[in-house]
Amino acid sequence: MENFAWYEDMNCAITVCDTEGVIIYQNKPARELYAAHGNLVGKNLFPCHNPHSQAIIRRLLEEGATNAYTIEKKGVRKVIYQSAWRKEDGTVGGLVEFSMIVPNEMPHYVRE
Repeated sequence: MENFAWYEDMNCAITVCDTEGVIIYQNKPARELYAAHGNLVGKNLFPCHNPHSQAIIRRLLEEGATNAYTIEKKGVRKVIYQSAWRKEDGTVGGLVEFSMIVPNEMPHYVRE
């Protein structure tokens, strides 16, 4: 099997940070999304967030938790999914955020 980086060209923006909030990876869509800010890898994400958001990020890192919500900006609706990622030893290594564009009207199915 060839070494395929499926996450690099995925149709959503992926940003990964370490436990200090330093961005360690962005896939191509994330780099394009934040291109106006330059290369963010190696930069800390805390200064880019308000105190409320900073508190959520800290809680996610401390608890190894997940946070999900929707936003709308310039008529584009997105689901934001943030979750702790873990190292091989099980300790929290940081956070990964997926930002996915979704239609305004999206089907919802209940499966049992």
